Amino acid sequence: MNELWEDTGEADGEADDEGPVFASLDEFVTDHLAQLIRRRINGTTLTWCPAWWKHAEAISRLDAVWRAWEHLRLDENLGMSTWWLYHCDPHLNALLDADTGPFSACSPTDGHTAYPHPPLPLDPSDPAMWTGTAFSARENNGDR
Repeated sequence: MNELWEDTGEADGEADDEGPVFASLDEFVTDHLAQLIRRRINGTTLTWCPAWWKHAEAISRLDAVWRAWEHLRLDENLGMSTWWLYHCDPHLNALLDADTGPFSACSPTDGHTAYPHPPLPLDPSDPAMWTGTAFSARENNGDR
């Protein structure tokens, strides 16, 4: 039996259709994703931060990947293909990009950097711009 699926019950169809296979994002990344994904992580073309959980973007993207996996695993026909094509691959491409990804200041061997990239630069907007327009969620809430 494939070791990747032993803990989840996926191989013999015993997965619980009522609840998630993994109890947390950390469990999903540690026990499933990090074991499943095999790449040449050299810090030049692809990179990863061993302390991935210190990156807000990584948490958000990996949480989306996990939740999509939990939902799509129940689709016996196209679920996993859909997950790979529309969820895992695009998020992994963004995360592992050594030039532009959130781990680009970190090293897969030396770990998390003490000098992470700063947030996107912002100039404050005029608050009046957001009232009474299509940009206000409160104004348009009843339109849905």
